[in-house]
Order: sequence, then structure tokens, then C-alpha cells
Amino acid sequence: MENERINIAIVDDHPIVIEGLKTMLNSHPSFNIPETFTSGSEIIAFMDSKKIDIILLDITLPDANGTELCREIKKISPDTSVIMFSNRSERSIIMQSIQNGASGYILKNTSIDELVICIKGALLGDIVFCNETKQIIRKPSQNDLPIPRLTKREKQILQLVAQGKTSNKIAEELFLSPLTVDTHRKNLLQKFQAKNSTELVNQAIEYNLIEK
Repeated sequence: MENERINIAIVDDHPIVIEGLKTMLNSHPSFNIPETFTSGSEIIAFMDSKKIDIILLDITLPDANGTELCREIKKISPDTSVIMFSNRSERSIIMQSIQNGASGYILKNTSIDELVICIKGALLGDIVFCNETKQIIRKPSQNDLPIPRLTKREKQILQLVAQGKTSNKIAEELFLSPLTVDTHRKNLLQKFQAKNSTELVNQAIEYNLIEK
């Protein structure tokens, strides 16, 4: 067992991050990087035929939200440990990742030594965090609610609200009545427990549901 190499997949849409991680991790005698990926669909397709022990997974990918992708990966391969590796430091995203099955959350400014320790801990079944992430999750948060689950229509309306469009304008674009749009907006405010549209949009950005 000790001589077995640990297969680690890197999923990140920034080539410079991938190359840096590959160089650092390949220098470790126990680690093997069989492949790297820049999208969620690529890692899912790869997992159909290959065994991966650890996945270092970014939150923001061109075709997927990392927290949701983590849940999908764990369904396909429950034995694979997924460690989120991101610049996003919001407590809500960290906690949602763990709820979705992640074995840990590491910020990209962590040291290689700390990263190696976290990888080894995840392989032993531990939930691992870098030191900075530990400090973040210890702090009380005003918003520890799970990321709201939205319907396809709610996601469309949320994106248009973020663009500053009125209910009438949204109704025109989506071929709905203004009353229906207003109902969706009220439901969104309730799901996010937001007081107004500005707070709603800010929370949606924090949850990585819409782009800034």
C-alpha cells in the first residue's frame, strides 16, 4: 500500500494554476497526476473509465459550479475525495461545499507543504482545511443558510434582476406577465431572506449563482 501512488486530478480553468500545481505535486514521490481538466464535463467523462483518489476542484468553471459538480462527482465515485481549491473565501460557499460531499476546502494562497498535509488527511477520511479556511469557518456568520435551490425560471429572472431590469422589461423578454415576474421576485427574496433586490443580487453573487 505504501508504494502505491496516489492519483490526483486537477480541475481548474486557469492553465497557469494547473501547471504550477502539477510541477509541485509531481515532485512528491507518492503523487501521480494522470490528467488535468479545465471543465466539469471533462472530469466527469474521465471518471467513467479511470480511478482517481483525489480531485482538486476549483469553484468557478466555464460549464459548472464547483459545489454542484462536487455532489455529482461523489455520486459517480463515492470513494474519490474532492478537495475544493479556490480563491473564494466566503464562509457560505465553504460550508455548502462540505455539505455537498467535499473532503476539504483549501485557498489557492496556501503553501505546498500545507496542501500535501491536507491531501494526506483527506485520504485518511478527514475533512481538511488550510489554516486560513479554518479561521474563516470559526467566525460567526450572518448567513449560514444553505445555498437556495432555484428553478430554471428563477435563475433566468435572477440574472435579469442582476442586470437592473424592471419587472415589465423581464416580462417582455421572457414572455410572461409582469404579475408572474413579481411573484417570482418575491419568491426569490424569500428564498434568500433578502430585504430588497440589491441584497438579493449581492447574496446571489456570493453564492456564485450569477456573475458580478
